[in-house]
Amino acid sequence: MKSRVLKLVLVLLCGWQFVVPVITLAAPPNIVFIVSDDMGYSDLGCYGGEIDTPVLDGLAEQGLRFTNYYVNNMCWPTRASLMTSLYPHAALPQEGSAAGGLHPSAVTLPQALRDAGYLTLMSGKWHLSSSKQPDGKNAPHHRGFDQFYGTIEGASDFFAPADLQLNGNSMTHEWEARDDYYYTDAITDHALTFLKNRDTQKPFFLYMAYTAAHWPLHAKAEDIEYYEGRFHHGWDQLRVDRFQRMKKLGVIDPAWQLSPRHSNIPAWSDTRYPRWHERRMEVYAAQITCMDRNIGRLTDYLAKQGLSENTILIYQHDNGGCHVEYLPERKGSWTRDKTTDGKDIPITPGNIPALMPGGQETFQSYGYGWANLSNTPFRLFKQYDHEGGTRSPLIVHWPKGISKNQRGSLVKDVCHVIDILPTLLEVAETTPVIQKPLPMEGRSFANVLQGKALSRHDSIFWAHNKGAAVWADGWKLVSSNRGKAWELYYLPEDGTELSNLVKENPQKVAELQKLHAQWMARNKRAAGNIRD
Repeated sequence: MKSRVLKLVLVLLCGWQFVVPVITLAAPPNIVFIVSDDMGYSDLGCYGGEIDTPVLDGLAEQGLRFTNYYVNNMCWPTRASLMTSLYPHAALPQEGSAAGGLHPSAVTLPQALRDAGYLTLMSGKWHLSSSKQPDGKNAPHHRGFDQFYGTIEGASDFFAPADLQLNGNSMTHEWEARDDYYYTDAITDHALTFLKNRDTQKPFFLYMAYTAAHWPLHAKAEDIEYYEGRFHHGWDQLRVDRFQRMKKLGVIDPAWQLSPRHSNIPAWSDTRYPRWHERRMEVYAAQITCMDRNIGRLTDYLAKQGLSENTILIYQHDNGGCHVEYLPERKGSWTRDKTTDGKDIPITPGNIPALMPGGQETFQSYGYGWANLSNTPFRLFKQYDHEGGTRSPLIVHWPKGISKNQRGSLVKDVCHVIDILPTLLEVAETTPVIQKPLPMEGRSFANVLQGKALSRHDSIFWAHNKGAAVWADGWKLVSSNRGKAWELYYLPEDGTELSNLVKENPQKVAELQKLHAQWMARNKRAAGNIRD
């Protein structure tokens, strides 16, 4: 990267000053960024899971796996940080609302890359504007993407996504006209169409945001059948098995202890409906394997077009596994009354043991027990700022940019989703040097891709919903009730947060509380919106 001959041109854009390189030699890389939805830290095979993910495992084997990578505790806060390199309090000024959209002064990742000459493409879930305004100012095709196919809402029926669109125009006719529509496949179909029809004189940035494996538990029959009987040992034994594989793979410290089963989860031997519970996990796994297969469709295309060598592909989750039990009375814009497969079967929402999930006539989630497995070895879930809610895999694959002796390595440096934007801008050699009024929070980890030292964070912060946390030099202060009761952990020795040191270290607690309060105040000022 450093060898390129650059001419630096200073421009002012939306309150940011950019140093924009005009590349006269080596071509900039193409960028593919993939996010999955509501998956746990250890679900992938290459992180210890028993779910088949051969494509992602292969990318990890020839790339890098990050083991201390953090996200925010829910879908849209992570996506907001990804797009802006800001913490959610600053990125989402309307009370942290997804529907309120990103801060109008925030320059997004696709905007920055488009200004650097990239073609910017998105396929999948946006969740950063209102579905009631599909062509509104915060829709993805108005926040930097040249092309957008997908959904705005946070959840979607996999067989009939209600708010499906292409650049603000409804695309629901896709699933209305056919009985084999499946959203995961369609996300890939449109991404490939974008690539096939692109201007080949430009590098491209492709953002693929799959809804797998967010509820509802919808999957293809053949994928569900593939997993039949695979989870009959139950969540207790499978957690132990995963934990042992993770230690062998090196993705966790072998000295750590496995967190106990959550208090809301019965022992597997005490479950009343074991076959129904098995089926829930079978469908969840089927969703993930289907996504992995679709990522393989993309990588096959890149290989056939001779694009693999200089395409950086990054994969991550948006938060931890989701424990939510979908209740029968719950309805939203994502639910329908009848199936759309021409049979007009009534849809029955809710986790009802008498009804096996998977088909469009159901609308279920996989619940506490399996989410606890997904987040092995950590405590808690999505919506919490403990490790189970905020730790994510990160896989980086880039043949041209990662040396052969680095491939297959584990990166143990602490990074956060706010680091993605500055990393990709450095890779693309377009770097914002001043942002007003919203300074970037992240730090580039591009050096790590070449085996060099990382510019470390002094601290990392969380605050969303009822959660709050701060990490600094291995110490983590965390609360699940708006800071009314803090817990303190030293993660290098206790990564599963089992030994609360809050009473033994009052000075460290006070120090981290002060850091968190100062950060909250700074983010409120940046957002231009004072909140409790």
